[in-house]
Amino acid sequence: MTAQVPHILVVGGGYVGMYTAYGLRKAARRGKIRVTVVDPRSVMTYQPFLPEAAAGSVEPRHVVVPLRKTLKGCRVVTGRVTSIDHAHKVAKVMPEEGPDYELAYDQIVVALGSIARTLPIPGLAEEATGFKNVEEAIALRNKVLDRLDVAASQPDPALRKAALTFVFVGGGYAGVEAFAELEDMARYATRYYDNIQPEDMRWVLVEATNRILPEVGPELGQYTVEQLRKRNMDVKLETRLESCEKGRVVLSDGEEFDADTIVWTAGVKANPALARTDFPLDERGRIKCLPNLRIEGLDDAWSAGDNAAVPDLTSDTGAYCAPNAQHAVRQARRLAANILRVVDGKEPQDYEHKYVGSVASLGLHKGVAQLYGVKVKGWPAWFLHRTYHVSRVPTFNRKARVILDWTLALFFRREVTSLGSLQMPNEEFRRATKS
Repeated sequence: MTAQVPHILVVGGGYVGMYTAYGLRKAARRGKIRVTVVDPRSVMTYQPFLPEAAAGSVEPRHVVVPLRKTLKGCRVVTGRVTSIDHAHKVAKVMPEEGPDYELAYDQIVVALGSIARTLPIPGLAEEATGFKNVEEAIALRNKVLDRLDVAASQPDPALRKAALTFVFVGGGYAGVEAFAELEDMARYATRYYDNIQPEDMRWVLVEATNRILPEVGPELGQYTVEQLRKRNMDVKLETRLESCEKGRVVLSDGEEFDADTIVWTAGVKANPALARTDFPLDERGRIKCLPNLRIEGLDDAWSAGDNAAVPDLTSDTGAYCAPNAQHAVRQARRLAANILRVVDGKEPQDYEHKYVGSVASLGLHKGVAQLYGVKVKGWPAWFLHRTYHVSRVPTFNRKARVILDWTLALFFRREVTSLGSLQMPNEEFRRATKS
């Protein structure tokens, strides 16, 4: 490896990893640097569109960005970085198949992101599903529609009631948007069932604090609770999930009931793989960073996004940047520019961005938003939600495809077909071999 062509290793292909590599790709194609991106998945998922993908408003393929197609000029390795020894500038990679191997680098970008923050709740691992990638979103869509089929064909009242009960744990963006979008889809789907009415379904949102959607402020959070309850959706605040063994949901308010569908969206935590590195970590397991996105005490290591503690220069209280897509995308662009500045012998610049606000969808034509202190509700907020996120989804190709999905939806009815067999594609074949 020559000093004239530094090798930049990007660990992770999510928001920060993909956008950083995207900002470096032109320099890589000119031979100024070499860039390698390592991630267990070959695509980047644009997570704000997962609720719409689950509800059928957006084609699932259009919410993921293929890394190899997008990052021309960069090498993409499909594998998992299991440890990093920065003292020797070596990362250990576990590929999909074959033995582990070591990958040397000159500079490194740690963009491992976050994972679901779970609790030791009985039955959670066995009965619940997460909502962080497109596979989980589509599996959840199939599950909801499949439960409608089961309920419509089930004479047992108890089994039918469990099939029509849907529980979401966590009142942040992911939980509330998935909760609202899927209820909206299921409500629409009931028109095709002669023995299921919308009021037969029970949708329960469980939140441990006294509010939901804290990012949009208390007023819009309360408005959201009121709107969901008007749709006969049960929003339980200051309530915890105590157990869900064998689908039996036990809540801290004493209520117990059976539910076939349980979704866990109660927050995230920094990727635990960071503990297998020699980088400085804070008490929450995040990498300590300087405002210029360098890792503390190092000139050739960088980080940003959910797995990084980046000082918020717009805050007077010494706060850190929130773990959201708005900061991650902007940090990645600054990070890529800073790496190129360092390669050119210049000093990196600090990241500074004042949080502009938040937008959230509550189903088709429904939403809430707070931008630059202005509160917006209903259809205008829903429109702002779509406009903002389509402007942020990477590549013109994906923007055009998402807009086309929305345009076609104006002229055709919502698609409510379940593809449940995708979860068990060989089931029919196995039955045939036993007959």
